[in-house]
Amino acid sequence: MADAEADAATGAPDGPRARRTRLSGRLGLRARVTLAFAVAAFGLSALMAGITYFTARATFLSERRATEQRQAFANAALVQNALRSPATDVTQLVESVDTLPGSRSVLRTNGQWYATSISVGQSAIPPAERALVLSGTPATQRFPLAGTTQEVIGVPLPAVHAAYFEVFSLDELAGTLRALAFALAGAALVTTLAGAAVGRWASSRALRPLAGLTDAAVAIADGQLDTRVDAGDDADLEELASAFNRMTANLQDRIEREARFTSDVSHELRSPLTTLSATVSVLESHRGELAPVAQRALDLLDGDLRRFTRMVDDLLEISRFDAGSAELSLEEVDPGELVRRAVAAAAPVDEDGVRRPVTFPVEVGPGVEDLRLRVDKRRFERVMANLVENATQYAGGVTRVLVERQPALTPGVPLPATAIRVVVEDQGPGVPETERDHLFERFYRGARAGQRASGEGTGLGLSLVAEHVRLHGGRVWSERAPGGGSRFVVELPLHPEPSRPDATFASEELR
Repeated sequence: MADAEADAATGAPDGPRARRTRLSGRLGLRARVTLAFAVAAFGLSALMAGITYFTARATFLSERRATEQRQAFANAALVQNALRSPATDVTQLVESVDTLPGSRSVLRTNGQWYATSISVGQSAIPPAERALVLSGTPATQRFPLAGTTQEVIGVPLPAVHAAYFEVFSLDELAGTLRALAFALAGAALVTTLAGAAVGRWASSRALRPLAGLTDAAVAIADGQLDTRVDAGDDADLEELASAFNRMTANLQDRIEREARFTSDVSHELRSPLTTLSATVSVLESHRGELAPVAQRALDLLDGDLRRFTRMVDDLLEISRFDAGSAELSLEEVDPGELVRRAVAAAAPVDEDGVRRPVTFPVEVGPGVEDLRLRVDKRRFERVMANLVENATQYAGGVTRVLVERQPALTPGVPLPATAIRVVVEDQGPGVPETERDHLFERFYRGARAGQRASGEGTGLGLSLVAEHVRLHGGRVWSERAPGGGSRFVVELPLHPEPSRPDATFASEELR
């Protein structure tokens, strides 16, 4: 029985009792290890840079101040000795004082101020510094001047009733400290990048043993249930490998047992079904001798028997896929003609046993008539029959069937075709996006399945479509049709690789 568009069990596919183990946060494990190394390297380098900078700054300032004080007191003693002579030219004396580069001298004697620079004189010295030194107390103070930092050292000269001030510029020291800060910041940046590189290398090396586990999981997801992992000599991975192998073995055993059960039950049902079919045929031959009530009961029995027989045939077909015994009988055909014949064969039969004519168009796209397709005609006809029956029973019928080449024929771009696509559109309400990914699962019945009065549909029709297509190395998916309803798209390679292990079916949104 063909599967309906919304043929699925109500509820999320994981079920309310599904258990999930969170493996990581938003970032991947390798990215988080790399980030951790980078943050640790940045923190350590920033700490070391800060300690180095402030230690060097304190040392430079201390040494600079000691040098300035020695120079200032030496110059003050020289000035004091010179002022003891009445014939001393004070202006010439101030200008002759041996000072450090970038320093200026200021002298107050006999109530007058003398300076070696116009910009640095009495007004430039902070009032608190002047008052303290003029009261007889040596003092040192930093102050801003014209956007730069200056340091002034004042030495009282009570023996000659004078005061000597020497102003030092700290621009050179500030430049040295800026260069040191930039160097330390660069070193911190290099250290951070080096830490990130080490973290990336360490995480890659640590995760390398898990690559085999990932490959095994991918192989199992592709159906290779006999895949196992070997931990080698790594004791830390031995328990993980053992648990993984036990899980895989249990999964393989369970799937094989379920496949055997399905196959055995299906085969066992064939004999009583054959007997029942023969009995119904006998009753049909004597239908005129039955009462009207018995005739209606016979019709119900015949309909249910047909559906039951179809379900058993589907289960037998599924069991052959599971056992790996399904094979292709490939023939080279015209894709357009193949689809037309398959659609005609899929048309329903009326009460008199006459097949109804096809009422929807079968469109063949440009370039398709030039292609030759290798396909198993019996299986392809079964695919089309299931899709057409699905649309007829549950979506108001098929509105259009389209055959087109892939990639599409574009004028001026002669790309060779590698596959054909067969599109079946219906006029139903469409499949909810949440159910679209599960349409091709076995026994999946949509959330609206319980609303069907007929009770038809086993959830095997579309799963068989997917299996037949996969056997050809193709894929099938469902998407929203441009004008409403659903589109079922079958894509088959022109030259298939039978039973290709990576062939899958997909579900995607039409954009």
